[in-house]
Amino acid sequence: MSDLLERRPHFVFVLLFAFFALNVVLRVLLPSSLELDEAEQMFVSQWLALGYSNQPPLYNWLQYGANTIFGASVLSLSLLKNGMLFASYLLMGLTAFGVLRDKRLAVIASLGLFMISQIGYGAQRDLTHTVAVIFSSSLFLYGLFRTVDRPSGLSYLLMGLAIGIGAISKYNFLLLPGSVFLAALWDDQLRRRIFDRRILLAALATLLIIVPHAVWFVKNLDQATSRTLEKLTDNSGSGTVHQILLGLYSLTEALVGVSSLILLIFAAVFGRQMFTALRAGNMWTRLTERTWIVAFLALLSLILFFGVSEIRDRWLIPLVMPLPLYLCLKLEEAGADTSKPFRILLGITVAIMVIIPSVLGLRIVTAGWTGNYQKLNVPYGPMINQLMAEAPVSPAAIVAGDGQLAGTIRLHVSDVPILAPAGQQFFPDIAADRPILVIWRSGRKVDLASSPEMPGNLARFIERNLPDSRPEGLVRHVDVPYHYGAPGDTYRFYYQWVDAGTQKPES
Repeated sequence: MSDLLERRPHFVFVLLFAFFALNVVLRVLLPSSLELDEAEQMFVSQWLALGYSNQPPLYNWLQYGANTIFGASVLSLSLLKNGMLFASYLLMGLTAFGVLRDKRLAVIASLGLFMISQIGYGAQRDLTHTVAVIFSSSLFLYGLFRTVDRPSGLSYLLMGLAIGIGAISKYNFLLLPGSVFLAALWDDQLRRRIFDRRILLAALATLLIIVPHAVWFVKNLDQATSRTLEKLTDNSGSGTVHQILLGLYSLTEALVGVSSLILLIFAAVFGRQMFTALRAGNMWTRLTERTWIVAFLALLSLILFFGVSEIRDRWLIPLVMPLPLYLCLKLEEAGADTSKPFRILLGITVAIMVIIPSVLGLRIVTAGWTGNYQKLNVPYGPMINQLMAEAPVSPAAIVAGDGQLAGTIRLHVSDVPILAPAGQQFFPDIAADRPILVIWRSGRKVDLASSPEMPGNLARFIERNLPDSRPEGLVRHVDVPYHYGAPGDTYRFYYQWVDAGTQKPES
């Protein structure tokens, strides 16, 4: 493999394509149950809206389109995710080949994101909006390098498109371009690029993309920000000093978590050459360093002055995207010998590329032996298929107890509206001549003395939207064997048929 990539370094893109194609095949072969983010996408893609909750809508829109083309399926989920990830690695690779003279280092930079666990493994396991921000960040960096190296109207337009796309991918993306532009003010050449009149093309492209969602955001400010603010702030009432200490610890933990693996690998492989390279640099490495300084000061300000007490590692993904390329640029400027390290790093990266799908698959198929059941082991499909087969009539709608349950049911029943308290802003017209099916879960360990009554939040959701509804029978349950489960291990679901009555009119 190393000899082939030394002769034909661009073959790395074929290797990347094969990896992501393999992950599509693997995901389709695994059970048709869904992870949390996958289920959210399947649930909310029933509707097209300018905004949904505390996350921007880009990935939801793309999933809506994928479902329209390929149907509501695991294939549509996996094709979109792996397609965006492949495009992200491709863009970072093209950027690396454009600025690095040493093609061995360009290959390593193209594969370097695998050495950031939140990107290499985390994005494959269960991330969606973060996948969109990975793509947006790679597109922005590609546009930025092109704009600085060979400025043109197209490069500025590309950069503006990337900023707009990133802004409606995840709000934390904006920390990357904001920090880059402030950092660029330190350098004369970069400053000229910022104040070039063609920057107006970038601004126009950004505005055209973000304005529709921005209007929704302003009108639904509480819905768009409340959950995020809960995650960011400490509500324990322990005082400012405690909040600041929590924030500083969280920031340190996030920085170490998102960067330590790749830094340790490069340090171990290059040894003294890596430490020598830290003193080398060029315009690109200086821009990256200044960007990180600006971003760090911004995050520090949020902790010190705005009450932020938690910074999660995946929120730093836009900032860590250029790290593999940065390390390779440093090594090239230091004149590092890359012949032997190239083979070692390539071996490590290929090993990671083998480990990722292996772990993703084995944790599911071995769950019956280990007893550690994952979300993909939960038998949503067999459950809903059994209930639909036994139903005297097709329900007017299915109401699920939570968003993950709702999304996974929709995967198997795409011709019936699926509703849930988690998506209470969406409630379509329901046919009054058929009942609705309400489903919630108990889980693996069932307290037989506990009441199987409908959960309060679910009952309130139905009462609020269907005030004239009434039960059509007793609460029942179904125990279904796990996918790849041990004999006798089952998962319990409760369900009840409800007469919808008269739907509450829209106000």
